[in-house]
Amino acid sequence: MDSYDFPAIAGKFEAEGEFVSCVRYGEGHINDTFCLTMKQGGRRVRYILQRINSRLFPDVAKLMHNIALVTAFCRRSVLARGGDPMRECLTIVPTRTGENYHFDGENYFRMYIFIEGATAHQSVRSRRDFYESAVAFGNFASLLAGFDASQLYEILPDFHNTRVRYANFLRAVEGDVCARAAQVQREIDWVQAHGHLTGLLVDRLAAGEIPLRVTHNDTKLNNVMLDDATGRGIAVIDLDTVLPGSLCYDFGDSIRFGCNTAAEDEPDCSKVHFSFDLYTAYLEGYLSAVGGSITQAERENLPIGALLMTYECGMRFLTDYLEGDVYFRTARPDHNLDRARTQFALAEGMLSCLDRMRLAGKEI
Repeated sequence: MDSYDFPAIAGKFEAEGEFVSCVRYGEGHINDTFCLTMKQGGRRVRYILQRINSRLFPDVAKLMHNIALVTAFCRRSVLARGGDPMRECLTIVPTRTGENYHFDGENYFRMYIFIEGATAHQSVRSRRDFYESAVAFGNFASLLAGFDASQLYEILPDFHNTRVRYANFLRAVEGDVCARAAQVQREIDWVQAHGHLTGLLVDRLAAGEIPLRVTHNDTKLNNVMLDDATGRGIAVIDLDTVLPGSLCYDFGDSIRFGCNTAAEDEPDCSKVHFSFDLYTAYLEGYLSAVGGSITQAERENLPIGALLMTYECGMRFLTDYLEGDVYFRTARPDHNLDRARTQFALAEGMLSCLDRMRLAGKEI
């Protein structure tokens, strides 16, 4: 049973009415998420209340600064299009003192309007789900196309700086603190053989060839609200990792996650295949929603984004394995190694399809 004084916490926010209940909600693993119900007149109104994980995000003020700027811009963009911002983007409920979060001396809390009539699903039920998640993330990029991403704090520095990730990997190999390098030499050799990939996006960003944009950085299906009646992707949620970066990062991470025919930690890599059919479904949905806000350089580099995010993720898993499994939570011995091998197998599938992926982008 959660020991928080929910009526008192709710009273700190501009959630009018009489407290009814506050219960655990969703399947998130980072923050503690609750559904708060308030009675307002003759109706009940729901809110999302979250205890922010301040160990992972120690500077809550900067975290909420980013989210407040992005949600406010999204809201204006949705209104300009004649849409409904209460359903099409997250809406922060401020505290009674006008802040974006409440600190009770020990815990940080924030509140959002509950998006009714929509659900965030944990897994892809159909090709249509994946397509609609692409529409939602493409629309998210389109809504924020005019946003100056340099306003955002880099609360996770070098998150997708693949050159930095590669340097960290090389240090882990050299240090070999757990004496594991010898047994994974094949995987180490694979990462090093593809080290030329590391600069493909970061160098283009640095040169201004690809524009700096708001990136979501967790573009999985469970961060998209699908309308219960129509199945359409209507809103993107979980903005804790919004950062300045490349649109190709977000596109690529969706492909990495959604186009794998096996689980992310599948021990049998013979089951891991890159689904080109799901790739084209996502590409079609994404391009239909992002519209004219995508540049030609970004469009051409979408396949590279998919390949690079997969390579980077596998490299991070292998780095953590070499360092003793200190970052990613593991459930069994060699869990991170299984994860790394899965990503490398998926990346190999992408490499074999890279020309087809590029051609698909020209034909849509």
